[in-house]
Parts: sequence; C-alpha cells; structure tokens
Amino acid sequence: MKIGFIGAGSIGLALAKQFSNAGHDIVLSNSRGPESLADPVRSTGGKTRAGTRAEAARADMLVLSVPWQHLGSATAGLPVLDGRIVIDTMNPVEMPGFRLAELGGRTSSQVVADHVPGARVVKIANTLPPPLLAADPRTNGGRRVLFMSGDDAQAKTEVARLFESLGFAVVDLGGLATGGAMQQFPGGPLPALNLVKQG
Repeated sequence: MKIGFIGAGSIGLALAKQFSNAGHDIVLSNSRGPESLADPVRSTGGKTRAGTRAEAARADMLVLSVPWQHLGSATAGLPVLDGRIVIDTMNPVEMPGFRLAELGGRTSSQVVADHVPGARVVKIANTLPPPLLAADPRTNGGRRVLFMSGDDAQAKTEVARLFESLGFAVVDLGGLATGGAMQQFPGGPLPALNLVKQG
C-alpha cells in the first residue's frame, strides 16, 4: 500500500517507520517542501521518499500529523479526497499551556473532517507518545492497544487491519462524536493510557 503523510514530526515519523518496516510505500511531506526531508526519509528507511502535500494526498491512505494550528494550511488546496481514508493522529492543543482549542462543541476529528471534504476520517494513534508508537507493539506477551473512532465502518475496518498487521490491538470506540471525545487530548480519559491486550 502507498501511504502519504502530511507532517513529519515525531508522531508521523513513528508511524512512517512502522509502515515502512512492514513493506509499505511511504510519501512524506511537510510545509517546507521535499528538499527539507532528507534526514526523515533516511531515518524512516524502506521505500520512503519525500514529496509534496499533493503527492502525499494521492496515496491510498493519507495520514494527517501536523500541529493543530497548522491544520488549515496543511489541508488547503489538496486534491479531491472523495472516498479516501484520512487517518487523523492530531490533538487540538493550543500552546502555551496545553489548552484545548476552541472546537465549537465538537470533537477535533469532526473539525478535521470539515477540512478534508469527502474523505473518510479515522482517528487513531493520538493517545500514545511517539516512542511507544515507534516501539514493537508486541510486548509483554501481548499487543499494545490503539484506540480508534470513525463514522465510516468500512474505513475503520481497513485502518484496523493495517494497524493490526503491525502487531497492535485496535479497540473501536464508535463514531467521531463519542469515540473521538474519549481519545481527545486534552480532555479525554484515554490519552497516555498504555494498555497491552493479552492473548
């Protein structure tokens, strides 16, 4: 599978390495352009290359992993995403102080969905710190748990299959309104909860 990334920070690179190690083609992009991504491409390894945001958005799946304040600029002018799966790893944090951004009474993933019209948004991989996301998910005799939410059942099935192929155990929390609120940082009860599913 070809997986595009908009954002090459610590969470994005942790997932890119996992996907690359599993044999997927990775396209990394950021706001500074492909020429700024030589070191991240090298550290990710495998079939990883640098590209533009538009190139990343044309992949089979697109991962959004940018600071919350850059959501608008990161998604502006992207190719049509109708039916494409967009994995949302972001948290609506405003700095300084790790304050919850103003979301108008909705969850951050519902806001993300407004920025990628027609896409099928799945929230996952936002509750654990990057070192745990990058580590072997098969640990202590079990599999590290990732929480997931989304409004499209088929999209969630595909995303769960992808992450479970890496060794994670995926727990479906429901839709973006209810599950997304549980995953959200700050405010939700699940961020930083490191669980291992046995068996």
